[in-house]
Amino acid sequence: MRKDVRILLVGEPKVGKTSLIMTLVSEEFPAVVPYRAEEITIPADVTPERVPTHIVDYSEAEQTDEQLYQEISKANVICIVYSVNNKKSIEKVTSHWIPLINERTDKDSRVPLILVGNKSDLVEHSSMETVLPIMNKYTEIETCVECSAKNLKNISELFYYAQKAVLHPTGPLYCPEKKEMRSACVRALTRIFKVSDLDNDGILNDHELTFFQRTCFNTPLAPQALEDVKNVVRKNLTDGVRDNGLTLKGFLFLHTLFIQRGRHETTWAVLRRFGYDDDLELHQDYLFPLLKIPPDCTTELNHNAYLFLQSVFDKHDKDRDCALSPEELMDLFDVFPYVPWGLDVNSTVCTNDQGWITYQGYLSQWTLTTYLDVQRCLEYLGYLGYSIIAEQESQASAITVTRDKKLDLKKKQTQRNVFRGHAFGITGSGKTGFLQGFLGRNLVRQKAIKEEHKSYYAISTAHVYGQEKYLLLHEIFPDFDFLSETELSCDIVCLIYDVSNPCSFEYCARIFKQYFMDSKTPCMLIAAKSDLPETKQQYCMTPLEFCRKHKMPPPQSYTCNTAAAPSKDIFIKLTTMAVYPHARLRCMCTCNRCTFCLCQNFLNSELVQTVRTKLYTVIFSRHITHADLKSSTFWLRASVGATVCAMLGFAMYRALLRPR
Repeated sequence: MRKDVRILLVGEPKVGKTSLIMTLVSEEFPAVVPYRAEEITIPADVTPERVPTHIVDYSEAEQTDEQLYQEISKANVICIVYSVNNKKSIEKVTSHWIPLINERTDKDSRVPLILVGNKSDLVEHSSMETVLPIMNKYTEIETCVECSAKNLKNISELFYYAQKAVLHPTGPLYCPEKKEMRSACVRALTRIFKVSDLDNDGILNDHELTFFQRTCFNTPLAPQALEDVKNVVRKNLTDGVRDNGLTLKGFLFLHTLFIQRGRHETTWAVLRRFGYDDDLELHQDYLFPLLKIPPDCTTELNHNAYLFLQSVFDKHDKDRDCALSPEELMDLFDVFPYVPWGLDVNSTVCTNDQGWITYQGYLSQWTLTTYLDVQRCLEYLGYLGYSIIAEQESQASAITVTRDKKLDLKKKQTQRNVFRGHAFGITGSGKTGFLQGFLGRNLVRQKAIKEEHKSYYAISTAHVYGQEKYLLLHEIFPDFDFLSETELSCDIVCLIYDVSNPCSFEYCARIFKQYFMDSKTPCMLIAAKSDLPETKQQYCMTPLEFCRKHKMPPPQSYTCNTAAAPSKDIFIKLTTMAVYPHARLRCMCTCNRCTFCLCQNFLNSELVQTVRTKLYTVIFSRHITHADLKSSTFWLRASVGATVCAMLGFAMYRALLRPR
């Protein structure tokens, strides 16, 4: 809504412009009328629309043409006053005032005009028959009001209609020549209908209509009033009501009726609640609410946002196959002014065997958008009507801004759920195959992806100690001479080399030594294409020796040349390393040098196995009677023995850990 309204009164001398203003203020006809009334401001709390209103008078005797032009340019609405008993003043409306105003205003945004027939107390007939052709000719004329300053007739109504012409203009909504709503208004109301149709069945049932009424007007619709509305539509439109619900045609007809009956403020209240401005475009403040993101912080969707997106998915997954077909996806995007997802989305997230985006892939794509471009995510949520349906102040309430990563590292814990990994490697090393393998696609399925549909991102979920986390992998182009800050900023580094290419590993080693050797970002070396014969790498040390020297996990073998979907174990390890960058993954240690491996080797050694066997033999031998097993002395000795073993084991663990 506008912050204020500026009303300008123009017209021929002696038609009563000043009298109208003074009568409004004093509520009585002035005994003495000056040439021009001073500008007055009516406070918001005494106006029907609760908006401050400035009323400006014009006097040909006291003002120059230049001053008039300035006032016209500043006015939000112009009242052209004529005298109903003076035909010359009526003729001047079309011969002088309307052309003058149109010359001084932008053609694409005409200022609304109100025709004011003053001095109705001096005649017995109405001037409407004379004025009606003028109103039909000039679409910028909102309405015509006949009044009398002397008798105080329609004075407050005049200024109310002037306010209304600014705050609830008819022009953007309705075409009087065609007697139908304009296409922009139809598009906006169609989107509102689709957003409000919570079950996507093409009708607004009683529950949806009640929710719509409460959302737009802060009051529920009484059952009888609801039936009355539907009955009005039934009488005028055969397919306006179906299954006792309002169809889109019925919804549009209802708003056309509101506008034709002069209740266009009702339609404007609906449009503005759903984010539209005076030009029937979604307002920038609605699409892009303020969201502060400090440096080194990331953005994620919160629980309420995922619940909303789940409801949107369920709404459009008509066949209930947990995937969105191309038709279902287009139906979902019908409330957008454009298709938001490109052709590469199907190679960015998980799809089913038919190439349709699955439920997991759908949420992954939203997570990716939120992480990489949160403003775009806010815009998309705005199109879907998040703030209305979720009953939140704005889309910003759907976003969680995580704390600084440095603080996470310091406290050795994080509340983040999305982690970013960058894949480095020379061309042909297998980076793309690695990313697609993360999405469950083997080599055969990867070859079916068209070149123009390929993506340099892949995002899916991985479970880390029972918790679901998102891992976002990004393929970095092999430009060794320069890596930007964005390319280096990630939670986990994947150094990928081709085991069959002798020149492949050197690039990974150089990248690590130049950019990541002294950083706190965990790194993993991945031996891609492990199904091919391994070739000795042309480097001063083997990949395994390189990992041992730099205290990295050993190279992880990987191939996507499998009959079924490639294994996800390596991606779980990557995600775990990203979540716990300060910890060493015991499950990955095969070097026989770390504490975990030493303890495991000791526990599996022949000596420990022999002792364990002898203990079992002694405890469960025939020499121990049933009575002995029941005696308290036996179990006391067993408890003491177990305690001693536990203390010895802990002492051994600490002793082995100290040298490391």
